Amino acid sequence: MKAVRGSLPRVLPPLNVIGKYLRPLAFGALLAQGVVRGQTPAASDPALQAVVEQNQRLQEQVKAQQQTIETLTRQMDEIRRASERHERELQGLQDQAGTVAPGGSGPGESRDHEVRLGGETGLAFFSTGSAGQFPKGEFRVDDTTLTVEAPVWKKTYFFGELKLTQREANPANFQIGELYVDFEGLGGAGQPEALNFRAGSINLPFGEEYLVRGPVANPLISHSLSDIWGPDEGVEVYGRLGAWRYVVAVQNGGISQVHDYDSDKSVTARLGWDPLAWLHLSASAMRTGKLTTVSPVTGMGDNLSAAWFANGFFRALGPASRTPDFWVNLYEADAAVQWPGGRAAAALGQGRFDDSDPLADNSRRLRYGYLEAMQSITDELYGAARYSEINAPGGYPLTGWGNMGEYFFRPTLTEELRRFSLGLGYRFGPPLVLKFEYTWEWGRTTTGDSRDHEDFFGTEIGLKF
Repeated sequence: MKAVRGSLPRVLPPLNVIGKYLRPLAFGALLAQGVVRGQTPAASDPALQAVVEQNQRLQEQVKAQQQTIETLTRQMDEIRRASERHERELQGLQDQAGTVAPGGSGPGESRDHEVRLGGETGLAFFSTGSAGQFPKGEFRVDDTTLTVEAPVWKKTYFFGELKLTQREANPANFQIGELYVDFEGLGGAGQPEALNFRAGSINLPFGEEYLVRGPVANPLISHSLSDIWGPDEGVEVYGRLGAWRYVVAVQNGGISQVHDYDSDKSVTARLGWDPLAWLHLSASAMRTGKLTTVSPVTGMGDNLSAAWFANGFFRALGPASRTPDFWVNLYEADAAVQWPGGRAAAALGQGRFDDSDPLADNSRRLRYGYLEAMQSITDELYGAARYSEINAPGGYPLTGWGNMGEYFFRPTLTEELRRFSLGLGYRFGPPLVLKFEYTWEWGRTTTGDSRDHEDFFGTEIGLKF
């Protein structure tokens, strides 16, 4: 700044020089004006006329010089303001640098040098009909999860999830959810997002609903009837190539987090496509592999699949004494669209179930699907609706909002189940939402009995931090 100010005298002429020119110029201008006003014959004198013209040229030069002075003054003011602004920005950067520990990184690399703690929960009241899971109505702490993410090495991260409470489990039964190491950007300098790798306990990458299942992301309180999701130990590769996304996982397949009781593994693949900014399509396929009900060596087995289905699990239909194995192959197509203030999603799927019961044909074709939509009413208030169904000719354990002991463990087999949900939500901000929902649920068992009195009412405060 000092160097700029010091250069000013070399650019502008001294004031006494300006005065030297201004005095004769002013005198000449007055003389010329007097001659013109008087209209004397001297106006035709060539010498006098030359003096007048010279005075006019000098006046124009003075005006031009004055304009130059004003322009330089404005430029100096702009330079001074820019210098002050740069000094403030430099001081801010120095202050930020002072808060970084030795060996730390700059603002653009902070993710590589920080541990992130987070969590999500729902504070709720649930009530169902007399044949449902909450016939007396109850306050609940719903789906409470604590998470931690930490850098391990360059583009390598640890992610862990502790489920303190789950809607479908004993509240005192803490469980490990996802827990894995994530190696990102393995696709090279040209397309780093093309290849990534995970190993550990990973959510089954089947369908799309599990990605928005939490108390905050889910526009309603309930889920679809199929609601396929669940963590399982294994490995996963995923990536993105332009408008295409893919994920392939190989996992144990059973619910046990202690041992895998069979050598056959679960394989899941999903291929997604974003042809337009407002449209997303995907197709998923999964085989659970053969899951052992009772091991001939240990007398133990998986008994249940890692995949959650219809508010229960996949399980064998034949008795364990004569049914050592069961398996399921699943296929699903998903579509989602969005517009200003709203979105819609739909899915159609089929599960092909069978077990090794030698005395009965327990094969089943389970067809399911859902359609949901959400629309903002104001900036904070929105409405949502979802219809879902499962058709299981021959019957299968389908719990829904019904009593799990009745429709899963005993079980009374269900041939068809329907659910229609309406809800309102108020978003105070991205991490805090208040929701209300009423759900009608009905179906029919293999004995011809109707499944009534399972309707659900709930209200929930969902928060994320």
